[in-house]
Amino acid sequence: MVLAAHGQSPEANKALETLCRTYWPPIYSFLRRDGRTVEDAQDLTQSFFARLLERRDLDTVRQEKGRLRSYLLKSLKHFLINERQRAMSIKRGEGRPLIPLDELLARERSDPEPADVLTADRIYERRWALTVLDQALARLGEEYQAAANADLFARFKELLADESDELSQARIAAGLGMTENAVKQAYHRFRRRYRELLREEIAHTVAVPGDIEDELRHLIAILRQ
Repeated sequence: MVLAAHGQSPEANKALETLCRTYWPPIYSFLRRDGRTVEDAQDLTQSFFARLLERRDLDTVRQEKGRLRSYLLKSLKHFLINERQRAMSIKRGEGRPLIPLDELLARERSDPEPADVLTADRIYERRWALTVLDQALARLGEEYQAAANADLFARFKELLADESDELSQARIAAGLGMTENAVKQAYHRFRRRYRELLREEIAHTVAVPGDIEDELRHLIAILRQ
């Protein structure tokens, strides 16, 4: 995805927008924990991405064999230093449409606020992890919807939140007129496909394939903290 974002083409613009959608929530959350007001955090987030879109300097990620997660956080901190040195005269990307704020802020409001003990860096990483999980799950939901299995997806999504409930699969089977064995097999396929989509989401944001497993381990570690 990083490589696809280079150049001036519809495909490159789509790739850049996808990356912005992934990293808007963690960057906004970083700024809020760093002490910015809601409005200032919105303005700075949009301005940061406007700069990224204008400069198209993601070659750095490829050259350093880095991870976009780390690269953007470092770039954001440099951006904030520069912003402190001059009064902001550009608001929300000079009026150019970037990412719809209503859509992203609605998701932001639906998420619980992180604990006050977390630093801005830790919040950035946690929001990144949750956003990647959400995007993989949303893609999976679209696949189930296309296959006319929206009800099954809804039940399995609930099951993900509490797999310790041994009776859940039995209740799903009874509610959908399936056998417990059929539900068990279907849930196994559901989890396997979820893992595949999660790997794809991670792969969009690393420079080399060998970094995927490291990023997955990092994501899991963040969520366990």
